[in-house]
Amino acid sequence: MPDIPTNRLIRMMLETVNRLSATEFVAALGGIYEHSPWIAAAAHARAPFADLDSLAAALRDAVTAASRARQLELLRAHPELAGKEAVGGTLTAHSSEEQKGAGLINLRDEEKAELAELNRRYREKFGFPFIVAVRHHTKSSILAELRRRAASDDEAHEFATCLDQVHEIARMRLWALLGG
Repeated sequence: MPDIPTNRLIRMMLETVNRLSATEFVAALGGIYEHSPWIAAAAHARAPFADLDSLAAALRDAVTAASRARQLELLRAHPELAGKEAVGGTLTAHSSEEQKGAGLINLRDEEKAELAELNRRYREKFGFPFIVAVRHHTKSSILAELRRRAASDDEAHEFATCLDQVHEIARMRLWALLGG
């Protein structure tokens, strides 16, 4: 088989995505945003997409256009890092891979305890879980970031930060799915 340039492969895959019905589109991309297929459903209306950036923008715009209550549902759909979903084996495949890659699956007892306490404090303070794009972090930097952000009292800033992190997670998932 001849070598096909990556950008041509992406174009070929994007052309396939652009031909999907709304139902097929949601089935294929509904997991890009954690437990929130409504985002893919809303983005489908903007097909066809010229490139991955325009697809990512349509997904992001669907979140931006949603009510604050819907955005809060999106944040609350995310699991806590190394939380009960990870312990119980109920993480989505995406989240499991991401947390494992960041070293959050095999924590020492003291790290588990600190992470559980910080997660609890963060959720109690803000009403949604701490969210960070773990692929950009190490276990140590995640803990440092959680310590720093859990000390914040600015709910609006944390809400916006978590949404930005959700979009970054989705962008990386989209690229992994369609970008090779």
